[in-house]
Amino acid sequence: MGCIFCDLSVTKKDEIVLENEHFFSIYDDNPISEGHSLIIPKEHVDSFFKLSPEQVNNMYELLGKMKNAVDERFNPDGYNIGINEGRDAGQTVSHLHIHLIPRYRGDVENPTGGVRHIFPEKADYTKKSKK
Repeated sequence: MGCIFCDLSVTKKDEIVLENEHFFSIYDDNPISEGHSLIIPKEHVDSFFKLSPEQVNNMYELLGKMKNAVDERFNPDGYNIGINEGRDAGQTVSHLHIHLIPRYRGDVENPTGGVRHIFPEKADYTKKSKK
């Protein structure tokens, strides 16, 4: 059984939005917001921490270009950028991919804490606990 993200560069070649030497980007098939995109290495690698410095530079370059493309097309008000690193952090495909998630004013009642919402009780860090 092949890797779904290794196969994407072939099976979804016509859906690739941008690419560079080491990465390509597509819009997520199951977006959590309009414009939700993935930045995916062309070479199979399962961890951000296994990237070479050159690959990291390529990744950031494409992330910036994709952000500009999403800005032009969808005009979001903000972004979350995320990597699920390891099964216990929610990584379900063992091929590194970076989520570029556009955010829109009013898409949640209280956006305070952003990615901290993986633990909802810790999301609003502005509320000080009294001991």
